[in-house]
Amino acid sequence: MSQFPSEQLLTFATVLSEGTLDAAARRLRITPSAVSQRLKALEQSSGRVLLQRSNPAQATEAGEVVLRLARQVAQLEADASVELGLGTDGPQLAVPIVVNADSLAVWFLQALARVPSDLNITFDLHRDDEQHSTSMLRSGTVMAAVTATPDPVQGCRVESLGVMRYRAVAAPVFVDRWFADGVDGGKLNTAPTVDFDRKDTYQWAFVESWPNASKAQQKGPRHYVPASQDFGDAIRLGLGWGLIPEVQCGPDIAEGRLIELAPERPFDVPLYWQRWKTASRVLDVLSSVVREVSAEYLRTP
Repeated sequence: MSQFPSEQLLTFATVLSEGTLDAAARRLRITPSAVSQRLKALEQSSGRVLLQRSNPAQATEAGEVVLRLARQVAQLEADASVELGLGTDGPQLAVPIVVNADSLAVWFLQALARVPSDLNITFDLHRDDEQHSTSMLRSGTVMAAVTATPDPVQGCRVESLGVMRYRAVAAPVFVDRWFADGVDGGKLNTAPTVDFDRKDTYQWAFVESWPNASKAQQKGPRHYVPASQDFGDAIRLGLGWGLIPEVQCGPDIAEGRLIELAPERPFDVPLYWQRWKTASRVLDVLSSVVREVSAEYLRTP
């Protein structure tokens, strides 16, 4: 008998995906008591506490190891279903992926739309800054990631996707007020800036790249707008300046709705695709589609 029965692994992963035991019970169509019993049996088998009974539930350090196993077992079952031609009669795999907001807004959904329907999968997308997304790979929360980290997480393989180019832009009325005498690092930091969230360091890195920008100076006034479309709209409406992907702001620059603050200073962010090394047709096909679509939107490194 397996030390980790598949139904216990499925239940554990579902609790973490749904957030609570009750929600997992509804998803699995069993009672909350059955969910609790399966979790107890899994923890007894492993000899570890695997789940923090918080709201939402979270995996312990040992639980992260078991979560990776649970995801891999589900992935192998789904692959077998596809290879046996079971189609929609087989188990449906929810593929968890972490993606940065700009990739999600610009090209990643286009990639998911091209995934063949016969794979019989759904997508569980997590949004996080590309500088921090690999932590979800380490924890087993996701199977794949669009990330700015070139070094592979243990158990993963990595490949370059290309470079997302950003342009520093602002609305004409904002430029008239704050940059009438030109643009430099000091003026950029004095003027209100739009950041996506508190993990967003791109605007600050752009300021620091200027020769007259002191490394020791404090960040200037900032707006935080944590949604890709709203972030761009905040800049277009004159709340502040910020970096927008070239593919998104190009038409606005051409038509005069936005002014590029430093045409000679594009801001390039290399992006990578990291995925589990586990042999999987699902991940192979997904990776192939991601590679194909990213090449249409990203620059060659």
